[in-house]
Amino acid sequence: MENYLNKIINDKLPIIKFDLFDKIEYLNHGFTTRLGGVSKGDCSTMNLSFTRGDDEKDVFENYRILSEEIGYDVTRFVASHQTHTTNILRVSEKDCGKGIVKERDYSDIDGLITDEAGVVLFTYYADCVPLFFADKTKKVVAVSHSGWKGTVNRMGYVTVQRMCNEFGCRKEDIVCAIGPSICKECYEVSRDLYDEFMSKFDKEAVDSFFTDKGNDKFLLDLWKVNEYILFEAGIKPQNIENRRICTCCNKDILFSHRGLNGKRGNLAGYIVIKD
Repeated sequence: MENYLNKIINDKLPIIKFDLFDKIEYLNHGFTTRLGGVSKGDCSTMNLSFTRGDDEKDVFENYRILSEEIGYDVTRFVASHQTHTTNILRVSEKDCGKGIVKERDYSDIDGLITDEAGVVLFTYYADCVPLFFADKTKKVVAVSHSGWKGTVNRMGYVTVQRMCNEFGCRKEDIVCAIGPSICKECYEVSRDLYDEFMSKFDKEAVDSFFTDKGNDKFLLDLWKVNEYILFEAGIKPQNIENRRICTCCNKDILFSHRGLNGKRGNLAGYIVIKD
């Protein structure tokens, strides 16, 4: 993990990539760091959110920098509206620019999916789990935001089902990546979360997700839960990539809500089918 970050942090605009996705010729994808932008203060420097109190001009400049790097104008981006649901929106050409340079006509959307080229799916993070999806044979992509609420409600499973039901994808052809997010050692939670997972998963699984610290405090392994959910959904182990990069452990490079006590900007995950 640290070696990978060390390789990219000196880039003009560091972008985290996944090997499984780099092997698919039709894909352009990535996950931003907090480096390479122009934002100041708590949002320095590559903040991509308009809701963190950042100067709007700086945010737009960050989008311009990112657009130049990935080769797609910001008018091609479609932004989620994340409220910790498992709602996934199928988007197309007509949605390009929404949430950034156009008003959204949707809300409560934590996942985006498309089979159209040139539509950049765009979601936001600062500890929650980014889930990337692509069909190796069909040109279908998705990206989903999965915090603990999305995870307990199996956001990864919901996304795979949408790909199969709407686009005819085969589970054996789908590759997935678990992006930078908070690790187990940094994610202490209370008993109510343990009980919530117990109501949705069997006890053996839950006991493998949590470490009991005593006094009704637990450590929750969101990476392990999401891997479990993807296996449940029928994804082959060799088709799941997790670089195991913790946002909280690397808060100097990545925004972390916990690690920075809420004083932070937002990272972003994107995926697009090349034109």
